[in-house]
Amino acid sequence: MTARIQVPKSAKRGDVIEIRIAIQHPMETGFRFDDSGKPAPKNVVNKLVCRYNGAEIFRAEMGSGIAANPSISFFTIAQDSGDLVFDWIDDKGETGTERVQLTVNG
Repeated sequence: MTARIQVPKSAKRGDVIEIRIAIQHPMETGFRFDDSGKPAPKNVVNKLVCRYNGAEIFRAEMGSGIAANPSISFFTIAQDSGDLVFDWIDDKGETGTERVQLTVNG
């Protein structure tokens, strides 16, 4: 699984910044049927965590009501330059990790 992450190229210390992540995942709800009439097994990204320089700043627990390729945005305060690390897991136990650098000035 891969993701597209959007953060400002740089921010001033103390600025409120928006962070966006879009995870490429089919998000199968378990309510559809395959070509042979069998239910397609439920498989959704059920947990997303974001850490900023090692400290957890965001957590989402999702269910089958989320669309394919879920897109999530949230806000945080720019404190120091460093890494934003995103980890997620789906119902099959498959995990994904993406990392992006945030530059803070001032």
